[in-house]
Amino acid sequence: MWDGSDGKMAAAMVQMSCLYRGMLAVRATGIRTLIPGLVPAQFRAFSVRKEPELEENPYYSKYQDKIQKLRSAKPQEYKARLEKRHEAKNEVLGDSKQAEFVKLMEQELDKRDKMAAGDGASGGFTKNKTLGSILNMEMIQDKTGEEIAELWMKYYSTKDTISAVIPTQIYEMIFSRSKSCPMFLYALPQKEGYEFYVGQWSGHELHFTSLINVQTLGENAPSQLILYHYPDLKEEKGVVLMTAEMDPKFITVHQAQCLANQVQLFYGTQRQETYRLVETFNHHPVDFKH
Repeated sequence: MWDGSDGKMAAAMVQMSCLYRGMLAVRATGIRTLIPGLVPAQFRAFSVRKEPELEENPYYSKYQDKIQKLRSAKPQEYKARLEKRHEAKNEVLGDSKQAEFVKLMEQELDKRDKMAAGDGASGGFTKNKTLGSILNMEMIQDKTGEEIAELWMKYYSTKDTISAVIPTQIYEMIFSRSKSCPMFLYALPQKEGYEFYVGQWSGHELHFTSLINVQTLGENAPSQLILYHYPDLKEEKGVVLMTAEMDPKFITVHQAQCLANQVQLFYGTQRQETYRLVETFNHHPVDFKH
């Protein structure tokens, strides 16, 4: 359990991350269609009816069309959710259901990893996306890590996505931690409060989808942002290159930048008390309070 002072610290870090312009803060590409949902079937129990609490949520309108389509296309599933709505409504993030959430999401990650190994990727996002499909690997062999970083950032500076060049030492810490703590809950500041996003690591990819999307669409919840990390040059050139694909209907470039910066702040931090929040979410979810 972490006390109020930790909460203030975490909130301050979130605010900082959205203003910070460092390794993970450069504009840059690619908008693709969404991949199939990544959320376990058990989360269909969340109510999708337009109840007062949900209707008043400032972000409900973003997902209203999908919710209504699900209601029309799968009335039985919709009915089942309504029957369990009272139980779902009384659950808050951080209570006992959080432990089940983490366990089930880990199981879903395992299944997705096996699927990815079979076909190279999933859904409408780029399949088998390699660094060689972006860079001419032969032409950069004689260039330094700094020169490659400059080329990478310049290339993406005019594109509608984000990019980064991460030092090998920092990325190795982030990647190592992602193996033991593959998920975290990120708070994205909005005009009215915060919108929460669930981030899930799968190999060198980090998938984001909004929490309200998870709660209302269950296993049909799509990824809305994917960060792709390329470790191909980490040994020889000392850098890991990153770029992203996103759905612009739900996430802007600035918001994607904010989420990417938070990844560095929480997974790449030297402050153990900060990373402890990630560990708590994954290993002691009943004690987690964002």
